[in-house]
Amino acid sequence: MSGQTQRLNVVPTVTVLGMVKARLVGATRGHALLKKKSDALTVQFRQILKKIVTTKESMGDIMKTSSFALTEAKYVAGDNIKHVVLENVREASLRVRSRQENVAGVKLPKFEYTSDGEVSKNDLTGLARGGQQVQQCRLANIKAIEVLVELASLQTSFLTLDDAIKTTNRRVNALENVVKPRLENTISYIKGELDELEREDFFRLKKIQGFKKREIEKQMQNAKLFAEDQVAEKLSLQKGISVNAAHNLLSATTERDEDIIF
Repeated sequence: MSGQTQRLNVVPTVTVLGMVKARLVGATRGHALLKKKSDALTVQFRQILKKIVTTKESMGDIMKTSSFALTEAKYVAGDNIKHVVLENVREASLRVRSRQENVAGVKLPKFEYTSDGEVSKNDLTGLARGGQQVQQCRLANIKAIEVLVELASLQTSFLTLDDAIKTTNRRVNALENVVKPRLENTISYIKGELDELEREDFFRLKKIQGFKKREIEKQMQNAKLFAEDQVAEKLSLQKGISVNAAHNLLSATTERDEDIIF
């Protein structure tokens, strides 16, 4: 489909022209807003990507530290430390809750961890044997959970932003490459048709004025002939001659005598 045929099927009138122009203005504003939204989402997307890379780089060391701390606790307190910890823990001390953050109209999920404040119940775990290593293992795993929660939040936001950017870019491309050119071609088509109608009206008016002018000239000529007939008839009545003779007399008076100089 060529650019000239890619237009709306409308009737070329002034009213439709105004409506199409209003649609073009709306499409232009929508394109500008969606373009700004896409830029804002892209900036946020790159920031989240940098945070993900940084978090993953630090996660390796943190997970290694927590795993080594668990090995130390098992070595010092024995393999039965798992049962001792489970006996002292009734419910989780760390909880994860979700919330939403609005970025340029896109709701990004955010995960946060919260502590119930009942940490003191577990302070005496492993007091008889390897208590210090157990507490260090606990702190190392809490830090690992914090990193995992942050990474999960970043990756979820990353995927949500990716889908939102793709959708926004599709809309921007549709407005830029399909909707706006189609409306512009429609406006050009309507303007061309209106100009053609205006030229036809002008030609029609010119023909009508020429016809009226010829009719007026014809009427004036007929009136002049009628006036001459009246004058000839009046002369014929005064001198008692025929109308043809009066016409000859009038024509003789209008003819120029070659012998007369002045």
